[in-house]
Amino acid sequence: MIVGLTGGIGTGKTTVARLFEVMGVPVYNSDIRAKEMYFLPQIRARIVELLGEGAYISEDKLNREFISKKIFSDSTLLSKINGIIHPAVEEDFKNFLNFNKEHTYVIKETALLFETGLYKKVDKIVLVMAPMELRLLRVKMRDGLNEDEIYKRIRHQMPDEEKQPISDFVILNDEKTGLIPQVIDINSKLINA
Repeated sequence: MIVGLTGGIGTGKTTVARLFEVMGVPVYNSDIRAKEMYFLPQIRARIVELLGEGAYISEDKLNREFISKKIFSDSTLLSKINGIIHPAVEEDFKNFLNFNKEHTYVIKETALLFETGLYKKVDKIVLVMAPMELRLLRVKMRDGLNEDEIYKRIRHQMPDEEKQPISDFVILNDEKTGLIPQVIDINSKLINA
């Protein structure tokens, strides 16, 4: 069974994914793997063709600020980048599935599960939610972005109010509700599904 784990920027989906990993569930982090795909020679060539040499600082370092400014202010470029990276990630995920086929379920962590249509390719969906003020604070601290930059990224993500009704499980990561009991409960339900 493939379980999609998603949540908007700053909701804490990576923290939730780590909890599932601690419980022995294989987790495929789509966002991290996508960043790694940028360095495959055939992908790198296409990115440079699309955005220019400025997309890379060196052989093994992306110019994230340069890329973000371009793609988050031009939806056509964002779509083209996704068209390059997403198929490579899908192929990589197939290899991950083959390697972990003896497990009851695996987690596919991805920020854009709904936006890219990947929700149609998973069996269950876990949505991580958090209050907006907390999300802004987390992203400011983690990435050093200002509110305008954060909101620009949020606008490219489907609102939680639309994701919640089509998710099988919701985890509230508000720093008041315990995360571990929520993950244990969902894990139990998934194992017994």
